[in-house]
Amino acid sequence: MSRPIAVAATAAFGADVLERLASTHDIACVITRPDAPAGRGRKLAPSPAKLTAQRLGVRALEPERLEPGLDVGAPVVVAVAYGLIVPEPVLEERLWLNVHPSLLPRWRGAAPVERALMAGDSETGVTIIRLVRELDAGPIAAQESFAIGPCDDAGTVFARAAETAAELLTEVLGASESSYREQVGEPTYAAKITAADRRLELDRPPKELVDHVRALSPHIGARAELHGRGVTIWKARVTEDGSFEPVEVQPDGSRRMTYDAWLRGLRR
Repeated sequence: MSRPIAVAATAAFGADVLERLASTHDIACVITRPDAPAGRGRKLAPSPAKLTAQRLGVRALEPERLEPGLDVGAPVVVAVAYGLIVPEPVLEERLWLNVHPSLLPRWRGAAPVERALMAGDSETGVTIIRLVRELDAGPIAAQESFAIGPCDDAGTVFARAAETAAELLTEVLGASESSYREQVGEPTYAAKITAADRRLELDRPPKELVDHVRALSPHIGARAELHGRGVTIWKARVTEDGSFEPVEVQPDGSRRMTYDAWLRGLRR
């Protein structure tokens, strides 16, 4: 095992990277967001990263906000899908590295994977930066690209990014001396996904619609009204005649099913 590190993570992507790191690194603690309302009943539920920490037997810290003096038990904190701003006095206490699933400076911000897919990007990647006060603007410690396949959705891209992130972090953390380079190029920004972003405008070009569906699957879902019914679209394709066709849908109040099965049910 290498020297201990702490991991600041909340969302599922962070939990995935945490699990991969735990197989080769000594995780001193996990810093995560406090339990939050979730699901239809809005009951308090732990974050995916907290659940992973518990399963791994790693100490979890859940501060409402980060303040100097937090006992993390390590000289380095890896932040990945954490979701809180790290104040400058906290950054000054130790090295904070950040895992960002894009090729910075492209797609700084909250939803880099989703925005890359929506834009029809043919590649993305992972960037490890030293965390600074400005959003995703820190110097680069490591970066690696990979292709986005025509059938990839956000789930497959996140999985590939988590695997790549763990490999890059092992290299960065194992290096005898830190080396950084400044980000080069004009930044683009990946705004947080809102309810409006889920709505499909069906008059848009078919490929753009399919890319939008891919970007929101399998974790959010694109919304549309089809045949007078509200549905969530999880998979879609461009047909041979060039039109947009849902493949997997979830009618409001029902389960996921193929589009063909749903149509058959409507005709009965």
